[in-house]
Amino acid sequence: MNKKIIAAAICAGLLVGCGDQLSGQHAMPAPLVATQAVKVIDYQQGKQYVGRTEAQEDAAIIAQVSGYLKERFFTEGQMVKAGQLLYQIDPAAYEAKVASAEAAIAQAKAELSNAEQNWQRNKNLLPKGSISQSDFDRSTATKLSAEAQLKAAKAQLHLAEVDLSHTKIVAPFDGRISDSKASIGDLVSPSTGALTTLVSLDPMHTTFKVSERERLNLGIDALDGAGSGNENIEVVMSLGQGKTYDHLGFVDYIGNRIDLKTGTISLRASFPNPDHTLLPGQHVQVFLREKQPVQVNVIPRRAVQSDLEGDFVMVLTEDKVAERRNVELGPQTEQGVIIRQGITQDDVVLTKGLQSVRNGMSVRIEEPVAAPSKDQPQA
Repeated sequence: MNKKIIAAAICAGLLVGCGDQLSGQHAMPAPLVATQAVKVIDYQQGKQYVGRTEAQEDAAIIAQVSGYLKERFFTEGQMVKAGQLLYQIDPAAYEAKVASAEAAIAQAKAELSNAEQNWQRNKNLLPKGSISQSDFDRSTATKLSAEAQLKAAKAQLHLAEVDLSHTKIVAPFDGRISDSKASIGDLVSPSTGALTTLVSLDPMHTTFKVSERERLNLGIDALDGAGSGNENIEVVMSLGQGKTYDHLGFVDYIGNRIDLKTGTISLRASFPNPDHTLLPGQHVQVFLREKQPVQVNVIPRRAVQSDLEGDFVMVLTEDKVAERRNVELGPQTEQGVIIRQGITQDDVVLTKGLQSVRNGMSVRIEEPVAAPSKDQPQA
């Protein structure tokens, strides 16, 4: 009997020892995590839109009078100045019209002089009864008719001079000219169509559309009236492939109504273009942003998790416990994602080992690996 009791006691002791050993094997250490402090950066709030560049001035050069094209004075595709001579239409016929109009003026002046002398003579004779009232009235009408003929002749001379001036086709503004659609010797007229086109390159406009809500959020509801756009907003242009245009722009036009189909309003920005980098018709990215930056909290994007409740991060407390914080995300920046609500600048977030961390769980902090010194031999 005593042997049975002793054997049972030994078995029980062995089972207890095995249980202690198994429980020790299953005890899990605290998860190993990496952390990073919240960064505070200066950020200019804004939003990016797709735009297209447009020339401030875009003109088709059309002949105003008919005639044979005599000369061309520009190189196709080159920059021209306002007032620069582009084409010369044969002026012979229009010079003859000017000469004819000048002769008509001389004749009208002679007839007016004669009519004035007769009227003055009849005016002196009328009180003496030497002429009748009807004769005086007739001389008065002749004088008025001669004055009208002189005015008509001067108008014809002005019209002839205008037509003559149109035989010289000049650039209406500074810009780049396209190829010529007419050759020397061609008969051109207003019905011929465009002889060439001219576009201005500095400044350059960019048009885009924003929603009514975005317009109100950015405060784009009026221009300052000084031709320099809204004083609180500036515009940055991206040319693609990460290249940013060198010059800032400003909003110089706001549409006067909301498009009922799209719920958007048209805006236009103006950019300096001294080097003629921009050309009309380019697709660009337009970033509309506030001029004055504000401080925001930024963390690495890998620190953010999502579930049915929304976006959240795990924050490290002073006693090395992970604490869940629901957050509101802002836009992504080069330094990380902006957190609008949920954390403060004094917080430290978990960035690694998040899969094994739960709210209220103790964690171990991963120690940074020191870089080997130059004198230390490499393994």
